[in-house]
Amino acid sequence: MNTSVIINELKFKAVRSSGAGGQHVNKVSSKIELSFDVMASMGLTDEEKLVLTQKLDSRLTKSGILLLQCGESRSQHRNKELVIKRFLDMLKTGLHIPKKRKPTKPSRAAIRKRLDNKQKQALKKANRRKPPL
Repeated sequence: MNTSVIINELKFKAVRSSGAGGQHVNKVSSKIELSFDVMASMGLTDEEKLVLTQKLDSRLTKSGILLLQCGESRSQHRNKELVIKRFLDMLKTGLHIPKKRKPTKPSRAAIRKRLDNKQKQALKKANRRKPPL
């Protein structure tokens, strides 16, 4: 994954933010909409493209474009930074391959220790009972 190439491929669009506003609300477009074509990207290898299309399937449009929006801040530049950061985090988590689990077995000493503790606990409980008549 080549992040500098990917960032150059991003397309941004400024949109009017929803929600409550003030005097300025109908004049400014501070919300940023990011679009990224996963399959046409030159910064991703073919394997990475396949993995991303599978993992981000619910976030992609039918034509394979990833859309993200950010309208948290009043500043258009700050929203642009936030949406780029969110996008890169999404790519990293999508391409992350978890480690394979190695099945392990407890040692004989650990098994013996557990059973001994169990036996001690059982004796302790048995000694608390009333003796039979």
